[in-house]
Amino acid sequence: MRAELGHTTDAFTAFVGEAEPRLRRALVATYGPVLGREAALDALSWAWEHWSRLEAMVNPVGYLYRVGRTAARRHLSTRPLALPSTGAAAGEPDTVPELGPALHRLSEQQRAAVVLVHGYGFSLREAADVLDVGVSTLREHLGRGMARLREAMEDHDEQ
Repeated sequence: MRAELGHTTDAFTAFVGEAEPRLRRALVATYGPVLGREAALDALSWAWEHWSRLEAMVNPVGYLYRVGRTAARRHLSTRPLALPSTGAAAGEPDTVPELGPALHRLSEQQRAAVVLVHGYGFSLREAADVLDVGVSTLREHLGRGMARLREAMEDHDEQ
């Protein structure tokens, strides 16, 4: 029994080392730095409790992203979404003051696609896997999100 627990712990530790950065970045891209990190921790806590079920999944990070979204949405009813407006935390993409409000006006899917691909440099396949959507769906969210951002930034420049 002890050897089995050690194997489970080792496998989970290896999974977290590989998956946590991608999961955290996806949730931060969607919900901002504070709520996104909390949602990632909630999702990883869930993962430990359900590890035997999770390790058998084809896309466990995508599933945990959905777990994290559910956790974040519970918190959204008690506090507003806080996206960075300037100089984001270490390891997060830098932004300009006007970008935060413009990102806030995007849908969750568009915001996540834009920040993962253009902010963090994820490939389309990597971002699609983390968000648990197809590449064509990700392209659609990315295209619409970028169009809305360009429009918002142009409107701001004209003012």
